[in-house]
Amino acid sequence: MKLPRRKFLHLAAGAAALPVISRIALAQSYPTRPVRLIVGFPAGGPADIVARLFGQWLSERIGQQLIIENRVGAGGNIAAESVVKAAPDGYTLLHVTSTNAFNATLFEKLNFDLIRDIAPVASLLRNPGVMVVNPSFPAKSLPEFIAYAKANPGLVNMASGGPGSVPHIYGELFKAMAGVDLAPVHYRGVALAVPDLISGQVQVMFDLLPSSIAYIKAGQLRPLAVTSATRLDALPEISTVGEFVPGYEAGGWQGFAAPKNTSPEIISMLNKETNAILADPKTKARLAELSSLGFSNSPAEFGKHIADEIEKWGKVIRTANIKLGE
Repeated sequence: MKLPRRKFLHLAAGAAALPVISRIALAQSYPTRPVRLIVGFPAGGPADIVARLFGQWLSERIGQQLIIENRVGAGGNIAAESVVKAAPDGYTLLHVTSTNAFNATLFEKLNFDLIRDIAPVASLLRNPGVMVVNPSFPAKSLPEFIAYAKANPGLVNMASGGPGSVPHIYGELFKAMAGVDLAPVHYRGVALAVPDLISGQVQVMFDLLPSSIAYIKAGQLRPLAVTSATRLDALPEISTVGEFVPGYEAGGWQGFAAPKNTSPEIISMLNKETNAILADPKTKARLAELSSLGFSNSPAEFGKHIADEIEKWGKVIRTANIKLGE
């Protein structure tokens, strides 16, 4: 028996709408149990501290606990891969950072593609960088540093947290754009590099401000410039690198992501609640204490930011021929 055309179209339209209705219903009831937030770095580290702060704040807004799971290894890739493989139901989230953008180029063989296999949810904050030197270093300003480095090619040692670390990559971008030759000295982490910078065994480092601010305030390190696009309230008298090296900008960032195919309604809800947290004056004050800046946008805007960062730092890594395990 043939159905009348009008009835057939009505039934077909109703069937097509079922997945949409079920997704909306899911989003309206979500979450009904705790949500896991996977962090690719050790407990107590900068990324973990931020994840736990936002996890607590978001728990209060969505009425379910965010359970922090630290899955350390391969520069955050183990955590990312575990989220990529998780069910796209909104109950597993990734604490994604700028390191994930570096990894897209640093690691030649990954079992996932960050852009293809995750769904951006919400950005959280930016961590501005700072160029610091030993207080006894003869250059007192960025122009003086550039002039000194050009007059002494290869003789200025640039501390790094290891090949492919933030200080290394930020420094390589500076070398290329400023036209100077700095000699990278790799350490097994920024914490091991700082004592040698303070003692004068190495002369300069490009670090994230939260890691250096205490040494700056104590007079153990001297800031020459910040790597952000604009000057910072934390160091208002310090110029940006870009004021003397036009176009230079570098900074860390953190956010939330989910497995691909996660319901857009769930992602939208999580984004809305996260942005509401970022708009709270108490959040802004707490982030200021961490020398960080709130960074809110839509899932699509955050996705574009991640893609832009992968492209930008991929070029730096390939140009500088940065290899892991050097």
